[in-house]
Amino acid sequence: MKTILLFFCMAVSAKAGAQSDGQDPDLHLYLLIGQSNMAGRGPLDEAGKKEDPRILMLDSLDQWVVATDPVHFDKPKMAGVGPGRAFAAGMLKTGKKVRIGLIPCAWGGSPIRVWQPDARYFKARPYDDALRRARIAMQKGVLKGVLWHQGESDNDTVHAAVYMARLEELVARLRTDLKDPHLPFVAGEIGYFNKKGTLINTIIDQLPQQVPGTAVVSAKGLMHKGDSVHFDTPSARELGRRYAAAMKQLQDSAGRGAE
Repeated sequence: MKTILLFFCMAVSAKAGAQSDGQDPDLHLYLLIGQSNMAGRGPLDEAGKKEDPRILMLDSLDQWVVATDPVHFDKPKMAGVGPGRAFAAGMLKTGKKVRIGLIPCAWGGSPIRVWQPDARYFKARPYDDALRRARIAMQKGVLKGVLWHQGESDNDTVHAAVYMARLEELVARLRTDLKDPHLPFVAGEIGYFNKKGTLINTIIDQLPQQVPGTAVVSAKGLMHKGDSVHFDTPSARELGRRYAAAMKQLQDSAGRGAE
């Protein structure tokens, strides 16, 4: 059972420089959005149970807990290892006394068209849910970036033709709604093993040329778990490390790293 962390144990109010509204500047928040490979479908293992008190996540009840796999809860019977915890571990390697707060909001199978206000995906409202949870998290920490992994559901000629416009709109909308015009945004390629091919990667790869403050991480060399769609556990973690490297580079170039 995950240990719920009381905010007084995090010493929020005692932190030097903490803002009057209770935000802890050393709690760095990251919003995790997209579809199943962000949510994680890698087989669970013992490593995923190991807790690091410096890595937290906002659970399905909007409570902070120590992060263990699965981080996401979009489809509880399918949820497994994703890139989240490996990303968080990579962001801790800064020499700074920070903690990482993951805000898991990905929904398996969701096309990019449902990542907008009021759009439904089965019983969920992916964008609205992500915005609500991000705002809850931001009451206690500082939002440092967004991770996006999505594209399998748009990986065809029809949807790829409008994908970049929708992705640009998503980045702009998040920056407006979260009140950060320069919020770092890192997208990930889908697996090159995808049985439908990787047309969508040629679109995703254009993002940094179209939108400042964004980056793309490669999925080259990563393996699937046997279904030609989802990353296996080692690959999901490697993807997380790649996200961390890209996020650090974005933050460093903008002077937004671990202060």
